Amino acid sequence: MRALRILLIVVVILGGLFVAADRLAVNFAEDEVAGKLRTTENLASEPDVSIKGFPFLTQVAGGELDDVEIGIKDYEAPAGEGAEKIRIDDLQANMKGVEFSGDYSSATAATATGTATISYAELLKTAQSEPAQVAPGVTANVIGLSDGGNGKIKVSVEATVLGTKLPQPISVLSTVTVEGDNTVKVHADKLPAFGGVRIAENDVRTITDFEQQIDDLPGGIQLDKVEAAQNGVEIGVKGSDVRLAG
Repeated sequence: MRALRILLIVVVILGGLFVAADRLAVNFAEDEVAGKLRTTENLASEPDVSIKGFPFLTQVAGGELDDVEIGIKDYEAPAGEGAEKIRIDDLQANMKGVEFSGDYSSATAATATGTATISYAELLKTAQSEPAQVAPGVTANVIGLSDGGNGKIKVSVEATVLGTKLPQPISVLSTVTVEGDNTVKVHADKLPAFGGVRIAENDVRTITDFEQQIDDLPGGIQLDKVEAAQNGVEIGVKGSDVRLAG
């Protein structure tokens, strides 16, 4: 019995040492991946990296991590030629099947899914914010975007008719969609009236409708879906053979 107790104590101690070594190794790997990702994507600060699964060391031995979560608080994405960059908030990506080199200089995920948010203030940059003529004697411009409920964006338009500014902004409920793999489109469900003046649909849509291109998301992930929410437009992203580093 004494020998059995000693054996059990040794097993527990060795198990504890293995867990400690495993956690130290995973923390080191997380720091290395975060640093490489910051350099590769030219981020202002290091992202959050969390390697899931236990034990980590057996995953390392196999050369592939089952599940890695990446969090980037602020990411500035190119928005098309000649356009300002657009800030994307709280990008959270879940990477599956991550193969990596021994020195963590490169890592590629088989698949990735995630979410992020574009604030209404950021999206407003691409709308017609300066007054433009939509008909003789009628000018209009977008002055605000907000949550319209049920996944819609409320577009607030200010208009001046025959030199007189309308007393209240015109509100338009719009649908937001993804076109291709890199463009967010805002399309008015129903066209507004401007003080009783009839205006051609194409002319009105030059104000109410707009799109935002988003290029070069981290690792080559792409837009998948989009929906208006309380604090901005929530986007879903996905990708395959996604590069984390290298």
